[in-house]
Amino acid sequence: MKMTLRLAVLMILILAAALPAWQQDSHSHSRKTIAGDPYWSELIGSMDKMHAAMTSVETSGDSDVDFVRLMLPHHQAAIDMAKAQLAYGKDPQMRRLAQEIVTDQQSEIELMRLWLKRHEAASQKTSQTPAVSANKEH
Repeated sequence: MKMTLRLAVLMILILAAALPAWQQDSHSHSRKTIAGDPYWSELIGSMDKMHAAMTSVETSGDSDVDFVRLMLPHHQAAIDMAKAQLAYGKDPQMRRLAQEIVTDQQSEIELMRLWLKRHEAASQKTSQTPAVSANKEH
């Protein structure tokens, strides 16, 4: 589990580092092809929306919270791209995969939102509870 989390955080950091150059390239590339291809336009739009949402996330100082806040737009982009595949794709295997992505990512988004809500509630309780001295004897 720790290895998976570390890998996910590493991938997010790599994406964040590469994002400015990729965004500039994707914007110039997408302008050339959007007019004639609604499918490509939807894919690029999904990615642009994801990148904007991810870059607007500010660090909380809590790696778990930051991971979830960055993963939410990532998962939503996967759903949006899969829906575009369902609308335009013809290959049955890819359509089936796209449907699985929609189902799985929606479930994971719900899980992450619930986790954030619970984590936020627990953090508020902790900040409102007076600190107990660790050296206090029972």
